[in-house]
Amino acid sequence: MNEEKKYRILIVDDDSSNIMALTHILRHEYTILAAKSGLAAISAAEKHLPDVIVLDVLMPEMDGYAVFSALKSSERTQNIPVIFVTGLSGAEDEEKGLALGAADYIAKPFSNAIVKLRIGNQIKILDQYRTIERLSMIDILTNLPNRRSFEEQVIMEWRRALRERETISILLIDVDNFKNYNDTHGHQQGDVALQHVARGLDGSLRRSGDFAARWGGEEFIVLLPNTDSPGALTISEQTRRRVQLEDIPRSDGMKTNVTISVGVNTMVDQHTATVDELISGADKALYTAKNGGRNKVCIYT
Repeated sequence: MNEEKKYRILIVDDDSSNIMALTHILRHEYTILAAKSGLAAISAAEKHLPDVIVLDVLMPEMDGYAVFSALKSSERTQNIPVIFVTGLSGAEDEEKGLALGAADYIAKPFSNAIVKLRIGNQIKILDQYRTIERLSMIDILTNLPNRRSFEEQVIMEWRRALRERETISILLIDVDNFKNYNDTHGHQQGDVALQHVARGLDGSLRRSGDFAARWGGEEFIVLLPNTDSPGALTISEQTRRRVQLEDIPRSDGMKTNVTISVGVNTMVDQHTATVDELISGADKALYTAKNGGRNKVCIYT
């Protein structure tokens, strides 16, 4: 396995021999990070965001329970699974850690097989969680990010634009006469048309920060960070033409086409507006484009 693709395990223990023992067991499958105190562990977790933390309970100055509480109180580290390590044999100690929310327990002295299995179990759970999280942010039909994903992205870019005093533009896009298209060709063909629009839309965006998503139904939305009105209009026209010229195959071998209308809004001063107002302006421009005959781009003024 490539080192860059390995999961990262943070081992926290004030005893170097325990760190060496766990490193020896895990180093071939994982990238190992280490910390010898509670404060160092918190700092390392914040900086490196490991996939799993293996945390000794008994440490001087700041014990494992205190470290665990600090990790769970931080937004950056609160979702990292923590496996407690202890030489304590009492069931009440294990119960305390699990009650706090620890993912699992490993007892000293270490059993190679048990350590590997318990770490492996957490990695499997983590993989499943991340797959579910990823799927919850993707529109299954078009494979574009969905509305929830867009809403998170636009808030992040809005705040960045505010800090750096940059412009930010939104394109709101609607497939023209889509109900008629569905009625004529069937809903399955309508899904194919939406997939082609999504590909045309995604293909018009060149910069890594540009972000296209399915807004709902036959509507799509595009976020263009650090983009002024002329730049947003250029991208809108490119997208409109690209979709218009795209041949959409039917199951009988014939070709169909669709067009789109685009509403554009650019915000130059985030101090006096909100994200909702930015999107609302694009929506009003889209309404103007559709009322003006469709298959056109209008900008909100």
